[in-house]
Amino acid sequence: MESSDASVGRATLLIVLSALCFGSISVLTVLVTTAGVPLLTAMAWRYGLAVVFLGALARPAQLHSVPKQRVMQILVIGGCGQALITYLSLYALEYIPVGPLAFLFYTYPAWVALLAAIRRTEKLTPVRAIALTLALAGVTIMVGLPSDKLNPIVVMLALGSALLYSAYLPALEHVQEGVPAIIGTFLLVAGAAIAFVIAAFLRGEVFLSAGIAAWSEVFVLALVSTVIAFLTLIKGLAILGPVRTAIVASVEPFFTAILGILVLGNQLSTATLVGGILIAGAVFLIQWNSTQLAPTV
Repeated sequence: MESSDASVGRATLLIVLSALCFGSISVLTVLVTTAGVPLLTAMAWRYGLAVVFLGALARPAQLHSVPKQRVMQILVIGGCGQALITYLSLYALEYIPVGPLAFLFYTYPAWVALLAAIRRTEKLTPVRAIALTLALAGVTIMVGLPSDKLNPIVVMLALGSALLYSAYLPALEHVQEGVPAIIGTFLLVAGAAIAFVIAAFLRGEVFLSAGIAAWSEVFVLALVSTVIAFLTLIKGLAILGPVRTAIVASVEPFFTAILGILVLGNQLSTATLVGGILIAGAVFLIQWNSTQLAPTV
């Protein structure tokens, strides 16, 4: 069901904000691991602290109103889906550089659109196809095509994470339907927290150095890259649907590149600017098309 122009506009801004928050993960994770914190430990504390923040915001009465089956579904999607996507990406990153991995992962908007078309849940209209092409072209220009010969098994793992995410978005949209956004986010993050804490415990890595810098970076990871990121994603996804959400969220690598320039001192390249312009064009095209289709309320 299409929403009003104002609702679609707000949802688009929410997904852009979500992408901005998710885009900070790479830079913050580099800072945390540079401070000597193991990656698995950082993720366990990230999701664990996020559960505390969300628990303080959520109302127990809202949680009790959600059917137990729905609660378990969201916990499983958070624990299994999010954890598996992260694992595949991190495993692939041990064997291929960040650029090729980003290129392979950010094919997921195309897989989301293709999956929706096959399931006939959303049409791949000409305008959406153009926006999708612009977004993929922007990501390709920004991160570059893989130039070196890559291990085909690792490539399949990287593509597997993109395919899993393309199934993750519509599944998340389905299970959180009718559930308050704050409760859906709490359950999703709680599921991921359980998975990462168990994994860190099994590896004997449930610790964090006492350094203020490490704690502050993990705190930002929890609040910005988790609480705000997932909360805005769920709210925007409920209105835009998986296809439009995936295309709009392709601004994430551009935000990551800009944050890397500001925080890590990376160089601003022409490819980053051109890629960012193409992705912005895709977002504006999706927004324009959505408001053209939305009825006046």
